[in-house]
Amino acid sequence: MDFEKKLKRLEEIVQKMEKGDLALDESLKLFEEGVKLSRECHQKLSEAESQVKVLVGFNDKGQAMTENFKVTE
Repeated sequence: MDFEKKLKRLEEIVQKMEKGDLALDESLKLFEEGVKLSRECHQKLSEAESQVKVLVGFNDKGQAMTENFKVTE
């Protein structure tokens, strides 16, 4: 399942659980699925973040000069 489908499924799970009308077993099953999907999405975002480059300029030959993107908090 790709990232967008996982995120959509996670949103569906949250909506179902927020209604509060699920049986305990169903809630636990959805909660476990949601945690799994959340971890997978977080991992994918971390991987994407490590691949992002920032264009810092061009060298004298006109080639792009890049640096790894650094997250600042």
